Amino acid sequence: MKSLLTNADQKTTRAFLVGVELKSRSTWEVRDSLDELGELTGTYGAKVVGEGLQKLDIPNPATYVGKGKAEEFSEFCQTHTVDTVIFDDELSPAQTRNLEKIFSCKVLDRTGLILGIFAQRARTREGRLQVELAQLQYLLPRLTRYWTHLSRQRGAAGAIGGEGETQLEADRRKTQQRIDSIRDELASVRKQRATQRAGRQRHQWPLASIVGYTNAGKSTLLNALTGADALAEDKLFATLDPTTRRLRLPTNQNVLLSDTVGFIRKLPHGLVEAFKATLEEVVEADLLLHVVDASHPHAEAQIRAVNEVLSEIGADQKPTLMVFNKVDREAGQNAALRLLPQFTKGVCVSAKTGAGFSELMAELGAMLKPIRDFLTLWIPHTEPQLIARLHAVAQIVEQDYSGEQAYFRARIPPHVRHEFETYVREEETAPV
Repeated sequence: MKSLLTNADQKTTRAFLVGVELKSRSTWEVRDSLDELGELTGTYGAKVVGEGLQKLDIPNPATYVGKGKAEEFSEFCQTHTVDTVIFDDELSPAQTRNLEKIFSCKVLDRTGLILGIFAQRARTREGRLQVELAQLQYLLPRLTRYWTHLSRQRGAAGAIGGEGETQLEADRRKTQQRIDSIRDELASVRKQRATQRAGRQRHQWPLASIVGYTNAGKSTLLNALTGADALAEDKLFATLDPTTRRLRLPTNQNVLLSDTVGFIRKLPHGLVEAFKATLEEVVEADLLLHVVDASHPHAEAQIRAVNEVLSEIGADQKPTLMVFNKVDREAGQNAALRLLPQFTKGVCVSAKTGAGFSELMAELGAMLKPIRDFLTLWIPHTEPQLIARLHAVAQIVEQDYSGEQAYFRARIPPHVRHEFETYVREEETAPV
């Protein structure tokens, strides 16, 4: 089984890309998707040496593209020493087998390519388990092609058998056993995450999850706001493993800010399923920060793609703050100003320069504002520890140390009110 995964994931050097323009797709959409496939191929570690595009009413059930077009592409690939052909859509196991015969080289679809990238970039045990699960689920119906080189012979009863069939059944069993084992391990991960969430709830700390299209600047934003050291590169899927850091807002609130895996158009459903344990952070979040690369020419299409994935995991009704990033670029600034009025809550920022961070923090504080008691307190100067505690947990609106006792007007979380109850003089209606 290990050898099968190695064969499926090994790095390639020279790649040829294939796209199909169906009637249901616009030309720019196909072109942009194929350009994105080129970026994914570069992230995977391969060099794009050519590409081909065909207009079709419906995909060919045997070869996806027309057989004649496939043979035409094959001639190009042989001339330019291509070792991997990558299709921009998901292929069936039968289509993959037929195409490999025509091209005489390895054939990947978009799903296989994305799985390969995830396998390269997963760092934590949880991330590796999730990627392996998605790979095995993708590989299971495709196992047949790995054993077609072994002999096929007729048994006494006329049944076809042989080493290929015997090995195939053995590998199917092993694959299914490993899938079941990984699911058990990921179930344990979910329990651990539930325990962590319970701990956060005890602290009354809200969770804000950063979501967005891959390479929109999510990790850069997390690093800039919290001083985290999450990997931030100008590549698709630069980071996969979630990072969570504490952020203290100007309102003296503690917020947990969590970075998540980037989304993409045509994100494999199996990958979404495998990453459910990670994506639970999004589902359980109190607020989503939807980061958008405003400088991208198809930012609106990327917003729709992210919303589709959020809908798939059941997080599309979460309170969302739109964060239009990369406004340090002229194209980003112009697009952000055009897109901003379309959303109820939104801010324009540059994670690179820090522009717009004060507006972002203020909006975060307003949207995550917990129910707090607005109190007036008189605390003796002989209680410095209690005064320090008040500054740590409350939002101080007014203070005066000139009298015999220190005077405060403050918003205090209900779960710590009992610590200050002795010094409460009156309760007020909090000003807007």
